Amino acid sequence: MKQKLDLCGQNCPLPLLKTKKYLANIQHGDFVEVLTTDPSSINDIANFCAKTGNILVSQTTQNDITTTVIRKKL
Repeated sequence: MKQKLDLCGQNCPLPLLKTKKYLANIQHGDFVEVLTTDPSSINDIANFCAKTGNILVSQTTQNDITTTVIRKKL
């Protein structure tokens, strides 16, 4: 199941903190699509995934909106 988390307009550290909280409340193996406009969230979320074992499926930026797809670790 893929769900969407729109965090556009929020600045560091809120995108990372809200992504972390959201992932804690979904099932293992579920996907979440995170939308952000804060440029620092790109590396913050990627580093968070690397440290926690969650899978960074993709990250793309278009029109100043970064779409990050994460799969919660199994």
